[in-house]
Amino acid sequence: MCAPRPWPRCRSAEPGYQRCPRPPQATRCCSTDDISEQLEELQLTLGEGPCVDASTHGPAVLTPDLLTSALQDRWTVFDDGALEAGARAVFALPLQMGAISPGVLDLYADVPTVLDTEQLADALAFADLATLLLLDARIEETGGPLDGALADRGFEDLGGYRAEIDQATGILTVQLGVGIDEAFVRLRAYASTQGRRLADVAADVVAHRLRFSPGTEPRRTDEES
Repeated sequence: MCAPRPWPRCRSAEPGYQRCPRPPQATRCCSTDDISEQLEELQLTLGEGPCVDASTHGPAVLTPDLLTSALQDRWTVFDDGALEAGARAVFALPLQMGAISPGVLDLYADVPTVLDTEQLADALAFADLATLLLLDARIEETGGPLDGALADRGFEDLGGYRAEIDQATGILTVQLGVGIDEAFVRLRAYASTQGRRLADVAADVVAHRLRFSPGTEPRRTDEES
């Protein structure tokens, strides 16, 4: 997907899943470029940011300038990471149709950007279109397709991406003896402290290159002699 034409400064739009029965376990649906992918990975790993807030609290989160001091206090780690990635303004729009909410759409700009009335209307219309596309692709609120791969409408197939994170979370429930929510929090926390993508850490867990144990730090099994 790409942003509507009245958005000359906005270079990307991407739907990201931030609503599901277990809120901590959000997943990314797709991204349009490297910056948008980094923004979604940051929010997924850190559990903070405009998309997370929009998913948790409901209303759209419009952030014209990430350098605003109040926002830097609110999203301490995400703010710095987003600026480093190349974003300066971020707008998170909940996707909603009746009682169904399949996700949140993020838009970013690389310069401070205040949306005028026409641009905001375009953004909301774009969010409505994204909602229809996702529902037409039969994506449920858990963030996955109901019956296999997504229809070919410009979305990347998130099956493998989500499945590996879910599989790693399941492995951690056994290794740590905790519930699914706590296991995901531990997985995400490790990725954050190590400065790694959540998907990469999940891949290590699934491949048994990384093991978690109660009361001790996770260890790399591929580095053991």
